Amino acid sequence: MSAAGQEGAHPPAIRRAAVIGAGVMGAGIAAQIANAGTPVLLLDIVPGAAARAVQTMLKADPAPFMHRAAAKRVQPGDLDADFAKLAECDWIVEAIVERPDLKRALYGRLEGVRKAGSIVSSNTSTIPLRDLTAGLPDRFAADFLITHFFNPPRYMRLLELVAGPATRPDAVAAIRDFADRALGKTVVECRDTPGFIANRIGTLWLQSAINHAVDLRLTIEEADAVVGRPMGIPKTGVFGLIDLVGLDLMPHVANSLLATLPEGDAYRALHREHGTITGLIAAGRTGRKSGKGGFYTRAKDAEGNSLKRAIDLWTGEDRPSAKPSLESLDLGSRNLRALAEHPDRGGRYARAVLLDTLAYAASLVPEIADDVTAVDAAMRLGYAWKYGPFELIDRLGPGWLAAALRAADRPVPPLLELAGERPFYRTEAGTLQFLGLDGDYHDVVRPEGVLLLADVKRRSKPLARNGSASLWDIGDGVACLEFHTKMNAMDPDILALIGKAVGMGRKGAFRALVIHNEGSHFSAGANLGLALFAANIAAWGEIEGLVEGGQKAYRALREAPFPVVGAPSGMALGGGCEVLLHCDAVQAHAESYIGLVEVGVGLIPGWGGCTTMLRRWSAAPGLPKGPMPPLSKVFEMISTAQVAKSAFEAREMLLLREGDGITMNRDRLLADAKARALALVEGYEAPKPGTLRVAGPTGQAALRLAVDGFAQLGKATPHDVVVCGYLAETLTGGARGDFIDETPEDAILKLERQSFMALVRHPATLARVEHMLETGRPLRN
Repeated sequence: MSAAGQEGAHPPAIRRAAVIGAGVMGAGIAAQIANAGTPVLLLDIVPGAAARAVQTMLKADPAPFMHRAAAKRVQPGDLDADFAKLAECDWIVEAIVERPDLKRALYGRLEGVRKAGSIVSSNTSTIPLRDLTAGLPDRFAADFLITHFFNPPRYMRLLELVAGPATRPDAVAAIRDFADRALGKTVVECRDTPGFIANRIGTLWLQSAINHAVDLRLTIEEADAVVGRPMGIPKTGVFGLIDLVGLDLMPHVANSLLATLPEGDAYRALHREHGTITGLIAAGRTGRKSGKGGFYTRAKDAEGNSLKRAIDLWTGEDRPSAKPSLESLDLGSRNLRALAEHPDRGGRYARAVLLDTLAYAASLVPEIADDVTAVDAAMRLGYAWKYGPFELIDRLGPGWLAAALRAADRPVPPLLELAGERPFYRTEAGTLQFLGLDGDYHDVVRPEGVLLLADVKRRSKPLARNGSASLWDIGDGVACLEFHTKMNAMDPDILALIGKAVGMGRKGAFRALVIHNEGSHFSAGANLGLALFAANIAAWGEIEGLVEGGQKAYRALREAPFPVVGAPSGMALGGGCEVLLHCDAVQAHAESYIGLVEVGVGLIPGWGGCTTMLRRWSAAPGLPKGPMPPLSKVFEMISTAQVAKSAFEAREMLLLREGDGITMNRDRLLADAKARALALVEGYEAPKPGTLRVAGPTGQAALRLAVDGFAQLGKATPHDVVVCGYLAETLTGGARGDFIDETPEDAILKLERQSFMALVRHPATLARVEHMLETGRPLRN
């Protein structure tokens, strides 16, 4: 198991850290270091600013801290009063204003207090390292590097690392290892060039997208639609992304780049100021953070309904937002080249932005990075692109892009000429390879301790497969069950393959099972579309069969004669959460959002979620004796659809147990889970069905009374009362529940099925399901 597999684990070189500068970035970096279990000193030149920053982060959403307890690891202080405390730190991160003179002055002060061998890094986004270390002692230069985090530091996986010619290799290794294993970052090593990788390419991409939208007279909705999904860009597109990061940040980044970029750089030719953007900034409309909006705003109509408005790029006036209707968009969702070849404004826009961006990226290797894999990783993780620039070139065809550049009378970068018609990536003998600068293909080498399911799938065929799930051999007698439906929603085919996998394991096909996938989310729960369809045709038997089939499949996992380890990342909700509750152990990515959310669609957990949570809370230490304390905990959690906002919170809610592991780096999750599964093999015995002490009718009455009180206060809707009534009946053991005698778990499972079936027939539940499918939001009916 990697060092990051356990809470608080980190390489011994970094035992205590410090961050200087308690702005948004500095405070966020300190929070992530604290999330990793490492004590961190947070200092700011403004007295009290660091302490205020910690309090602000505790209230922020999305939260910089993975758990409130992590905030206790941040020691706020004042730069002048507490400067001597920096002598205790192994790593000092500077995150002050982007001025080389102020940074160098701070470094000079640091030299007088920091201990020998301590590492100093700057979070600069654009200033070259050579400018930062100019005139400083050799000892400082040997311990100095750039660690460029992306905002917000907890959630953005990229860390750009820049070392100078004098930087100690062991200092680089220590920060790389700590950032990888403890902070969960993908570390991309960059050359000491302006903007490094992601901002160098990303700034030109944004400028190109704005320029061509104006020149081709596209609305911002049209531009965002063209640049968004067809190119694998987040649905924010370009203008939505600028709103997210802040319009006022753009001039600062642009000016910093223009001050350091070489003459003749393509960005210099593209850079252009736009009056509409200047006017928005002057009016304080700098995006979402301003509260006034930016390119997009939210307003309310006379009835209080939220309306989206958008800026007109030419007049600067607000107008109601309009859905784009470009013919080229229909093609773009299926074929990027077809989009770029389409003659309408959307196609011409896509072609122009792609030519600018991809030609620029190709022209910068090897200036900014050793190979194309570093560039692609930086753009995927720093700008949340689905495909890096060279992966996009492969989707278009390198030969096509070169021909398009020639047709536009533009130079073809040497790297693109080198590729010719060959792709930048290929799979050879089951191994992913990239085209190197020498014209040969080279294997993509993963860091030690990284196991990716995508690599397993390239070199092997599944042990079993259907349309919704696959079973893979990941080595050493361990199999991996992968879901691959939309949002990895649970359906009958997944349940069937769970049963088949258990059967194969019983026959000795493998000795341990990991449940894991590399989708954005582990599982969003049961397939509500199937349930709604069955309900609309009154196929109640089909729904009941699905509920019973889920209980049987999950029980088979729990009672299998081999260990089962869940390895989630992203959302694990409803039925996806219940899968994890039936595993022998869970190795969760730190960014796992786990919860039983069925009440949001008018249902209760029907695949053992109620039963398992009752069992866990009944055995929880520290609770008063008797059936009511654990019952109250479980009822509150399920009735309010609580979701853990990190794996650490899930542990507090007993959705994870104390012995379950947490991995900070998602790329290490499968390897950690596999190691955990192997550690359980020797002497493994499956758990036996147990009994529970339930609260019975008295407890049920108490819960119903509490819900009625919430309804009278307007905190529970009429259908909330109905759903919570069934939940209360299930958790208390129904009419036959008895707090004196033990109740078999099977009896609670039966009540889960009965309550689920009663609710799924209710018109108000069907209305909730339909509303969720249409809008993605719960209906309060």
